[in-house]
Amino acid sequence: MSPQRWMRVRIAFLGALLFVGAGLVVRRGYELQIERGAVLAEMGEEQYLKNVRLAPKRGTIYDREGAELAVSVDVDSVYANPRQLRKLGKDPHRVAAQLASILPIDSGRIAARLSKDRLFVWIERQVTPQQAAAVKALGIEGIGLRREAKRFYPNRHLAAHILGFANVDGNGIEGLELSYDAALRGTTSAVPAIKDNRGSIVFSSQLLDDRASIGDSVTLSIDKTIQHIAERELELGVRTFEAAAGSVVVTDPQTGEVLAIANYPTFNPNEPSKYPASHHRDRSVTDRYEPGSTVKPFTVAGALATGAVRANQRFDCENGAMEVAEYTIHDTHRWEELSTGQILAQSSNIGSAKIGFAMGRRGLFRGLRKFGFGTKTGIALPGETGGILRHYKKWYDMDAATIAFGQGMSVNTMQLAMAMGAIANGGMLMKPLLVKRVTNPSGELVQEFAPTAVRRAVPKWTARVVSDMLTAVTEPDGTGAEAAMDGYLVAGKTGTAQKADYVAGGYAEGKWISSFVGFAPADRPRIVIAVTIDEPLIAHYGGTVAGPVFRRIGEAALQHLGVPARGGGTALVRPPKEVDRTKDPAAAGDGHTSENLRVAAAEGLDDQPTIVKTSTLLRERDGLLSVPDLRGVTARKAMVLATKSGLSARIEG
Repeated sequence: MSPQRWMRVRIAFLGALLFVGAGLVVRRGYELQIERGAVLAEMGEEQYLKNVRLAPKRGTIYDREGAELAVSVDVDSVYANPRQLRKLGKDPHRVAAQLASILPIDSGRIAARLSKDRLFVWIERQVTPQQAAAVKALGIEGIGLRREAKRFYPNRHLAAHILGFANVDGNGIEGLELSYDAALRGTTSAVPAIKDNRGSIVFSSQLLDDRASIGDSVTLSIDKTIQHIAERELELGVRTFEAAAGSVVVTDPQTGEVLAIANYPTFNPNEPSKYPASHHRDRSVTDRYEPGSTVKPFTVAGALATGAVRANQRFDCENGAMEVAEYTIHDTHRWEELSTGQILAQSSNIGSAKIGFAMGRRGLFRGLRKFGFGTKTGIALPGETGGILRHYKKWYDMDAATIAFGQGMSVNTMQLAMAMGAIANGGMLMKPLLVKRVTNPSGELVQEFAPTAVRRAVPKWTARVVSDMLTAVTEPDGTGAEAAMDGYLVAGKTGTAQKADYVAGGYAEGKWISSFVGFAPADRPRIVIAVTIDEPLIAHYGGTVAGPVFRRIGEAALQHLGVPARGGGTALVRPPKEVDRTKDPAAAGDGHTSENLRVAAAEGLDDQPTIVKTSTLLRERDGLLSVPDLRGVTARKAMVLATKSGLSARIEG
């Protein structure tokens, strides 16, 4: 073969090889890029990317004026790369000991996490700035810090039962955090982290811009100031009478807006695990109890509305004892005859029973059901109970009498407040309005909630008549005299009920629920307040125990709302009322009026400078009474000086 021909063969052969090689490369490239591209890309990312789930940044919860009640803040969390630590020859137990000296977690648990064959583990979530700085100062490769969102409640205990709390992963657990979790939560983050050539995890700030969206924000009807007032005065009331617990609900009767919900004992939602689970419970909606005499206004209202009784009708009250079937109904006092209004003012069980009989089973059941008893209010909080009001066809012969004065049925404090709101606003039962609006992170309106009328409970004239009757309850000779407010006309009703014994049956010996529910000013109602005190030990009558809590909350709340008092102001020091010791055995012979007991409770309060406004002289019916100069003294000293002078004093502000 000639050299030229051989050269051509060689060139052809090389060309063929190149062609085949190029074909194989193209085929392989096609396979890698097209056929297996997605799989290989995923495998490659596994080598240098790690998705780390982070808690979402929840939206803010505001009060009605825009004050922040719950916010999300960025804090550091400590993580580890166990594979990198192993590659660097780090002893997991030694590293764990170093971290345990800084973090609130024992070294054994840390060592267990560091021993895992993983690229990423959390060591401790949401640490303090001091702890984060100390971890960083250790300078251990494979141990790092990551910023994530933490739920924070800037007012600590304030509105704890309304707000509830969220866990470390940003999920709502209690309260509004739970019921509005979907709106507040946003979307959970899965943030990519890049591993460098030594295996260390590096979070890219560019990648972090693509993290989960912030949740929507929620604006409540709650007034932060009134909420604080309610919590302060409820705690004082519970402590004063050495009670087990208590609840307060404050509403606007015209709209159904909830201005405050207070419970005691309470908790700090920033650290809920430090408190018993019972402290987390919103007793105002979850706890049901027999309401006792606070139901009487609704019995009377239903009877008047249907014509079963007349407002001026008089009833034989049997001199304090009435036989019904094999039972005897008693009154605290031996009344011979009372009018419909006097039955409310003097809280006659016998008179209420006779009104119940006049209505009949069906009429009484329907009348109470119109006020919402036996059904849930629909408030935007988890765990609400509807109370118990059995259908009238299941009643026994005695039930028409006992249910008429609040036994044999159960309610919660929220139900009681909303029912009284229907009397205050002219007969319309409103749905409690707790959430006013939901907005997105840009401030745009997502959802708005307007006042909602559930039904007309009674005609307007009936509500007005009952309202007028209830003002007599807080007159000096009424059962709720201690609920009377300086400068404001009050309509309300006391309640004193034995607690049911659900284990042994019947009623628990010596255990009571003391309550007061009412509104003010009675002529132009601005607020409804329902107060429930559970198992007070020192006294148990509703007027004595719950009445003063109602009064103190009402006076301070009305002043905050700018409602002018009659006579131009409120007297902060006044002559003590004469105490009818026949009304409360606990008060007889030991000086335990509610006013004196408040002085004892004040001894346990922090000594803080308090400005006490007084006049130099206070006029009584028969002369002038000297008042000590209390300017600039502490709260405890002011209360003691006033009491030593024979005066009844209250702390305001």
